[in-house]
Amino acid sequence: MGSAAELAAAVLMMLGFPALMLAALVPSIPAFAAAAAVTYLADHYLHRKGSYLVNRLSKVRAGLSIRFLIRELLLLLLLARLSLADNLVYYGAIACFIAFYGLQAPHGALVTLIRNRRRMPVATRNVDLASRIRIPDAPPRRLLHRSAEKMLHLDLAAVAGILVSAWLEKSAVGFVGIGITVGLGLLYVLALMPYVRGRKVPPRVELVLAAMDDWLRAYRPETVLYFSGSKDSAYQVNMWLETMEQLDTKPLIILRERAILANLAPTTVPVVCVPGGVHLMNLDLSTVRVALYAANVGKNIHLLRVPTMKHVFIGHGDSDKLASVNPFSKVYDEVWTAGRAGRDRYAIADVGVRDDDIVEVGRPQLAPIQTWQGVPEGRVPTVLYAPTWEGWDGNPGNTSIVLAGENIVRKLVAADPPVRVLYKPHPFTGTVSKEAGAAHQRITALVERAAAERAADPRFTADMADTAAQAAAKAELTRIEARLAELSGKAGTSGDEAEATRDGLLDPARHEEVARLRAEWNAAYWRSFPAHEHRVISGAEPRLYDCFNVSDAMVSDISSVVSDFIASGKPYAVTDSAELGVEEFKRQNTAVRAATILSNRAEPLGELLDAVRDPSADALAADRTELKRYLLGPDEPTSIEQFNAAVADLAIKAETRNVGQESRVPAVPAQRVAAAGDDVTA
Repeated sequence: MGSAAELAAAVLMMLGFPALMLAALVPSIPAFAAAAAVTYLADHYLHRKGSYLVNRLSKVRAGLSIRFLIRELLLLLLLARLSLADNLVYYGAIACFIAFYGLQAPHGALVTLIRNRRRMPVATRNVDLASRIRIPDAPPRRLLHRSAEKMLHLDLAAVAGILVSAWLEKSAVGFVGIGITVGLGLLYVLALMPYVRGRKVPPRVELVLAAMDDWLRAYRPETVLYFSGSKDSAYQVNMWLETMEQLDTKPLIILRERAILANLAPTTVPVVCVPGGVHLMNLDLSTVRVALYAANVGKNIHLLRVPTMKHVFIGHGDSDKLASVNPFSKVYDEVWTAGRAGRDRYAIADVGVRDDDIVEVGRPQLAPIQTWQGVPEGRVPTVLYAPTWEGWDGNPGNTSIVLAGENIVRKLVAADPPVRVLYKPHPFTGTVSKEAGAAHQRITALVERAAAERAADPRFTADMADTAAQAAAKAELTRIEARLAELSGKAGTSGDEAEATRDGLLDPARHEEVARLRAEWNAAYWRSFPAHEHRVISGAEPRLYDCFNVSDAMVSDISSVVSDFIASGKPYAVTDSAELGVEEFKRQNTAVRAATILSNRAEPLGELLDAVRDPSADALAADRTELKRYLLGPDEPTSIEQFNAAVADLAIKAETRNVGQESRVPAVPAQRVAAAGDDVTA
């Protein structure tokens, strides 16, 4: 259950049906009416909340339709027990429910047909298909949203009318309710029919794909970012959006799952979501010379088989995890890493990736991370605790949160001289391990309790004096959030995928305003509370890099978070949760070679705090500078300049290859990747 309210609603619904049966057998009209009301309301609440229980009930043949049918059958039982089996309202009720359920089939068929016909073979953002094909408005949301639940709830009129009829012993009231139920059900079906034919239906698949090809020929994309994955992995492509916007060549983003498109962050880059492998391979991508891949997944093969472009694995992070040296990487023409460390990582792993095929391009995403200038005078140092999640394999070395998290935070909040603690856990924390979830809750409580104690500590009252400035910052946050919500509403669509494709052209001015407002929001957020206040930051905002910039040091685990933080040049510590020992831990994990290595008892955390408070006590400063260059490459030229140069070099290689092929094999059509009937897995 998602909440106590959902649990209560589930219990009431499950108890409501036995109560209905008991009320029907007694028989008691008031008791039946009360139990029916409880089941209706509880069922509606659980559906509105998207409760897990609703999905589970459908798996055990106790779905929505069955629950409504049982309630209606029990109503007939009630009438029989009231000796109304020979009454006209009894036969009317039977006829009503038969007709009502007879309408469920055409209703469900129409809803399914409308949704299928409006599902585009390609869904797009920032692509002008509207000038090439006619895409009609989506049906009103009230017709399709939770349509089965709405249709079934139309029996309320009949159920209420029959109960009142039995109570008053007047058949007319029952037939009024029956008429309303059957009439509304028929009207619902008739309201859906116009959307399955004529001009309310989007064009055929062939016309949509032809329009897509026409746009591609006009736009002539040169560099593609290709991504496939689950909705939870959308962050892996989102981290590359800003880089794609800064390319010197014409960029295009190709997605394979609609769920990823729904979770894609706003971008000015054209986006094409192509779920079908055959449709993808038939798109006109003849102008593309470089394809970038952010993840190693099976669907990559649908683009990897195109010989006219060069294929590059860019990944979605740079760390010493095994995913960073996946043997699948050898299928690409090149593998791009941030710095020399990535090259050496592949050499040590010996997974078939040649050294000649590795290019060091830095990490363009790290540009927002500010370098450390020391703790400003008079301010309490800030230490960020940003553990990664527990992973899928149960390895105790994945995260510090279970074995060391409480020890780390307890020592930080008790440090003397004091420091401020920011706790930002990984969003997946607790999704696999109950122990990790429980540890997260305890750490959250520990930080919040320490924050409350500090608020009452007279040592920090001077820092709390500027309440007017903090109040002004909170007011600014409210203003910014209201404007962002307004902009989000304007940019959103109340329609479906087809309508979003038609209207999905980003307004550059709005995009720039949103970026500016988010920067203002971040600045106002940190001003809205005292600089000494401990904080738990569990939402998407402020972002991780924003936390980097306000922190003076970090404690984390082996993940790309550590590699990214190294860009700041600030002191950091990493927990050896698997208890490998300091030397072995450093040997296995490049990113910790300039870190303070902590045990699960959070020792020696004091060394990290000493380095923050007194730069002269920072024995690892030179090591961090050297490691930063090794992991992330040189500061000059900038990473985005290195990245653009690598794209340009590879595009030349692709063009050289294509020219050579044309000179060898004349009259080879290059407009299509595969015919519609080709085997997509060969």
